[in-house]
Parts: sequence; C-alpha cells; structure tokens
Amino acid sequence: MWVLRLSFVAVLLLLLLNLTNAKRLAKPSAEKLEQLARIHKLYGNRVVNGMDAEPGQAPYQVSMQGMFGDHMCGGAIIGDKWVLTAAHCVYGYNPPYLRIITGTLEWAKRAAIYFVEEYWVHCNYNSPDYNNDIALIMLNDTIKFNEYTQPIALPDEPLVNGSKLLLTGWGSTSYGGETPDQLQQASLTYVDYQTCQEIMEGDESNGVGHICTLTDEGQGACHGDSGGPVAANGYLYGLVNWGYPCAIGYPDSYASVYFYRDWIRRTMAQDDNSCKSCHCYASNYPWA
Repeated sequence: MWVLRLSFVAVLLLLLLNLTNAKRLAKPSAEKLEQLARIHKLYGNRVVNGMDAEPGQAPYQVSMQGMFGDHMCGGAIIGDKWVLTAAHCVYGYNPPYLRIITGTLEWAKRAAIYFVEEYWVHCNYNSPDYNNDIALIMLNDTIKFNEYTQPIALPDEPLVNGSKLLLTGWGSTSYGGETPDQLQQASLTYVDYQTCQEIMEGDESNGVGHICTLTDEGQGACHGDSGGPVAANGYLYGLVNWGYPCAIGYPDSYASVYFYRDWIRRTMAQDDNSCKSCHCYASNYPWA
C-alpha cells in the first residue's frame, strides 16, 4: 500500500513539472498529496467519461490556436466579436499571435479563422494564486453565425446545487493522454461553493469566483483545455481553470461566469476599448 501511494505521489509531482496550456494543475502541499493519495485509493486513474460531441451541440465552442496552427485552449463565443477564455491562456502573448477557430468539431479542420484585435485580463488575475483567471478577447472582425457557430448567453442567476453542466473541449480523454482530434463532451454535476470548500478543506486556490463540478464516478475535466466552457440551458456558467489530476473524485474548479458577469459587461461596453480603471488591463504588448 505504501509503495502504491509513493508511486501515485511521484506521478503527481512529475506531471506538475510539465505544465502546459491545458487545465492548470495546482501545486499540492505534502498534506494535500497525502489526501489525494487517499482519494486515489477509492477512485483510481479513471478515463474521463466523455464522448464525441455532436454537430451543433456546442456552437459557442472555439479553439484558440497559435499562428502556426497549434491548439492551445478553449473558449466560448459571447458576442459577434467577443470570446471568453481563461486568463492564463492569453497572458503574455501578443494578440497578433493568436487565432480563434469557430464552427468545427475537429480543431485541426478550421471552419472559420478570426484574428485577435485585443484582449483584457482581469486586473486581479492570479492574486491570490489561481483566482480571477478570466479574460475577454475582442476579434478584429465580426463572427459569421450559422447552425454550427452561435454565441451563448451570460447567466442572470446562479446555479442550483446538483445542476447538470455540459463540458466540451479538446482536452485529454485519459490521465496523461494525448489531445483528441474530435471535440469531446461530458455531463458533470455542479457542487455549491460551501460543499466544494468542505471537500477541498478550505483550499484558498478555490476562491469565491469559482464554481465546482464533481460526479459520483469521479468524472472530471482531466487535462481539459483551459478556457473551455461548461454550460446549462443555453447559458455559460464556467470556464475551465484548474484542478488536481485526474478524475479521482476531487472537484474541478472553473471561473464562474455569473460571478464575473458585471466585469465582462463593463469591459465590453467601453467605447474606446481601453481600460480606464482596475476592472481590467489590456495586453499592451507591441508587435514587432
């Protein structure tokens, strides 16, 4: 049993040293590693219980890519020129490097390509760690909507405990696995903040700007692309932020779109598309 526990902890540490733009992996303390090892004994390394998405099932889903065509993150269309994603997906990049791909189930098959005019990261991003991980992207052209490309609405009321959420993205379908070509979808269960924090033992990384999902089977967004949407009843409720690997009966944490809806609307409403206060800050990276 002790040998198995050490093996699991070693795998955790190895994975944490190899961070990518997929779902952020929290850096657990020794006590947290011990707790995760206990949970691991109950759930094991489960393959994420997802399946191929159907055409038009999540028309708001986008693939954020680099200029050389590599898939980086997910995101969600919320307006004819606007996309929401996780802050750590765009932070540090020049806007002209980024591409937004819409209307496709296969990220490598670009139905439509849009270029990024500017993006805004929440001014308190990563303060404290893993908090306020949300960003708003403005495109340099209007998105052409059709049956496979549509915006999704912001929620006007919070979720009810136990609500079902649809997660979509091109994240790994197994622990340590490769990114699939086909968009995946999975049904997850919303856990209210108080219950989530009880499970997480008051984890400070899971601030009030997050929502959590957890299912009885330990299903989760194992290496799901950051910025990827979780939605219900035509409303966008969350963006993939961070978690511990991987689908072991521990909650996944998402930026709460309901919590940040005022920040989103204020940022979109600025006439000159520049930051006038501490609601956000622009990329401000010169392109050379």
